[in-house]
Amino acid sequence: MANDADIEGGEGHLLGHLLELRTRLLRGIVGLAVALAATLPFANRLYAMLAQPLIDKLPDGAQLIAVEVASPFLAPLKLAFFVALVVSMPWLLYQAWAFVAPGLYKREKRLAFPLLLSSLVLFYAGCAFAFFVVLPSVFGFLTAVTPQGVAMMTDINAYLSFVIVIFLAFGISFELPVALVILVLLGWVTPTQLKEARGYAIVGMFVLAAIITPPDVVSQLLLAIPMMLLYEAGIIAARMVTPRDAERGDDDADGELPR
Repeated sequence: MANDADIEGGEGHLLGHLLELRTRLLRGIVGLAVALAATLPFANRLYAMLAQPLIDKLPDGAQLIAVEVASPFLAPLKLAFFVALVVSMPWLLYQAWAFVAPGLYKREKRLAFPLLLSSLVLFYAGCAFAFFVVLPSVFGFLTAVTPQGVAMMTDINAYLSFVIVIFLAFGISFELPVALVILVLLGWVTPTQLKEARGYAIVGMFVLAAIITPPDVVSQLLLAIPMMLLYEAGIIAARMVTPRDAERGDDDADGELPR
């Protein structure tokens, strides 16, 4: 049986972890609050920038509308919070990294930090791709197929929800290379298996794009095609982090004939 000293030592160790977790959470919340305080004064200007891709495609004189009474106040406020969350994401991820890093081995630290940085860059790249490429293309398509005699007048709250879903869909989808590398590092799949499953993966990408994007062909293609390219990039990255001996052994096992 464990003596009292061991029990007290274990309780002290657990208490130290809980205190460290509380400190990291508080620092993350403070960082998010600072980012929100910085974005709130520009909430209306941020919404005007976000609405520009749709306004550019609308007929002359058309504009967004506010159906609900509080929408002119709540919609920019929601956008300011979303922007603050995206802006403070490096700080939030750093707090998470600082909490788990002491318990990682040296090789795990060497691999985890580049993966964390890559995931952050890819998420921002996905959001930028959605804003500069996807939204103008989608709105151009939707305004072109609007029936004659129908005025396209979108509520500002509904538009914000639509755009945030697009941002999250593309930001998370662009994390595909990082997800593939993690799966390979965990030993669940190998680069060779990922290469052989390319056909199934492409079908799955188109199905996923049809589910999480608006019901138009343009946005589905604009999500599925980059995901195909990112899948290939993930295979290349997975080969780079896989030990050569393990990869060679996997290739030999695939090519070995049964006796």
